[in-house]
Amino acid sequence: MAETDFSATGVRIERWPRSLTRAGEVQIQDGNLALLTSYGRVIDAAPVRAVRASRPWFAGGEDAMVATLNGTRYRLTMGQRDRRSGGPAGSALAGRLMEAVRRAGGRRG
Repeated sequence: MAETDFSATGVRIERWPRSLTRAGEVQIQDGNLALLTSYGRVIDAAPVRAVRASRPWFAGGEDAMVATLNGTRYRLTMGQRDRRSGGPAGSALAGRLMEAVRRAGGRRG
């Protein structure tokens, strides 16, 4: 199995207007981006080159972003669990995810 290019846990994943998980995971591995529940079940997955990621004004704060996979928009709020444990800030995780999508050939905006 190949090494994961990016992984963030404790991610709130929403598909308007409802929350799908408050402690999900975002992974980029083998050229695919996957959104997972806290139990590891795949919510959605797509090749990174087909993913669109951005931080529009309506996404929330610096720790939130919008990712479009297979035509479905998801709001991702990073670092939900890490705020309490002193882990990396959500804005840093969101920036790392944006960079990982860009490096893998995904689209911004």
